[in-house]
Amino acid sequence: MDDSPLQVLTLPTTPYADQKPCTSGLMKKTYIFETKQDYLQNFIQSIFSSIDLRDRQGSTMVVGGDGRYLNKTAIEVIVQMAAANGIGRLVIGQNGIMSTPAMSCMIRKVRAIGGIVLTACHNPGGPDGDFGIKFNTSNGGPAPEAILDKIFQISKTIEEYAICPDLKVHLSTTGKQTFDLENKFKPFTVEIVDSVDSYANMLRNIFDFAALKELLSGPNHIKIRIDAMHGATGPYVKRILCEELGSPANSAINCIPKEDFGGHCPDPNLVHATDLVETMTDGQYDFGAAFDGDGDHNMILGKNGFFVNPSDSVAIIAANIFNIPYFQQSGVRGFARSMPTSGALDKVAKATKIQLHETPAGWKFFVNLMDAGKLSLCGEESFGTSSDHIREKDGLWAVLAWLSILAFKKQSVEEIMKDHWQKYGRNFFTRYDYEEVDPETANRIMEDLEAMISGKSFIGDTFSAGEKTYQVYKADIFEYTDPVDGSILRNQGLRIIFSDSSRIIFSHSGTSCARATIRLYLDSYEKDPQKICQDPQVALAPLVKIALKMSHIHEKIGCKGPTMIT
Repeated sequence: MDDSPLQVLTLPTTPYADQKPCTSGLMKKTYIFETKQDYLQNFIQSIFSSIDLRDRQGSTMVVGGDGRYLNKTAIEVIVQMAAANGIGRLVIGQNGIMSTPAMSCMIRKVRAIGGIVLTACHNPGGPDGDFGIKFNTSNGGPAPEAILDKIFQISKTIEEYAICPDLKVHLSTTGKQTFDLENKFKPFTVEIVDSVDSYANMLRNIFDFAALKELLSGPNHIKIRIDAMHGATGPYVKRILCEELGSPANSAINCIPKEDFGGHCPDPNLVHATDLVETMTDGQYDFGAAFDGDGDHNMILGKNGFFVNPSDSVAIIAANIFNIPYFQQSGVRGFARSMPTSGALDKVAKATKIQLHETPAGWKFFVNLMDAGKLSLCGEESFGTSSDHIREKDGLWAVLAWLSILAFKKQSVEEIMKDHWQKYGRNFFTRYDYEEVDPETANRIMEDLEAMISGKSFIGDTFSAGEKTYQVYKADIFEYTDPVDGSILRNQGLRIIFSDSSRIIFSHSGTSCARATIRLYLDSYEKDPQKICQDPQVALAPLVKIALKMSHIHEKIGCKGPTMIT
């Protein structure tokens, strides 16, 4: 402990009008945090000020991030400001790194009042990349809308922030560091922890590690390839899959966290996880997976690069959920998917008579259901899957869930997937993103579609392309009534649902750049056993043609195609 108390200062500042956090927190270009005076400090102070002084005095908070550029600098500021704002104890991942799932685990374990997660998810890192700050509450999940709005309102009127500028911590050394501050009755404590330990212990209580070790290192072990994409999951993969479960060290690649993620975009999909995709195509590995920067998203591949659609991934886990010891003990309280996610999970829920919840996009809606004891497993089309063991998406959990199914069924990924389609039918799914759209054009596209689906004759209309004909069963603008708190969320996307459960969905969102994004989701259901293994692009072609003709989106935007297809 230092001999002389450290000085606490209150410094004047000027508010910024653009610090409105989205679902994933405040995400901006890194240079904004670096070059705008007190930009970082203002938002951090707004987070602390959103918590009642009586609640935060002497309390515990957790801090960590995905290791991207500016991560350590931001943590130093957070530590100095936490001390000055009455926080009694900070628990921080060694070297400032802690995956988002591990953050949720740690918040719940130490009963913290919340945590600050430094990540811009799957966005690029480095000085020219992105940086983000997310606030998780005491349940370990993302802050709900009311809290985010409170933080934003404070940020618009902030006049000063509190900081202890001389307080310095050593992020590389595990253990407790204690500091005396002026006018504080109790010392301020910073505890640097091995961020893998608690998370790994949690997973041991969920999965059968003996069976997984046999699968990965026994006499008839499978070969796996795991790509951490130089994000926060790297140390977890090396410790759990390689050191503990016995998979060879070369099974895991890109496991050293880097500030710029090795110059790549840490987004686990077929476009960006090229190292993994190329390696898996030659057939030497039986199972492959990739994670994003902060470890909450995942992609699953089988031998020869067999791709598992994220919507199918959660459906497979649901159909085989009792292969996981955690669910054998706790039971299954419900399934959930975000509205744009394909209906593959719906078929499993119907067959198993387990309640299904359809929510807006955003993990906080799942969290509400989990906290109310209504949800055990959930997923979204944007590569996020998890259960109620924490309150965040969990990429490594999803991988261990898949490996548990492989260990039990003793089949390949492709065989498991094809057997599933034979039983339930197949939901062919894709998403078209149209980015940087003029807002007025985007609004006009959505207004025209709304006018079309509200027509009296639209229900029952048929649309044909090629050999496929779809009949409209239902059309609406998705509205969600939360079964827990009764809150209603409107205008969450435009849905056209056909009689065979196939769907066309349009959603519209603004961006921080005052431009708009339109997303087109296509979900074509096929139950004919002779057609379920056809190429997804071939299977989806008729529905794509119908959706484009229905919306005239290319003509109205003035483009030849979407910005990205996933």
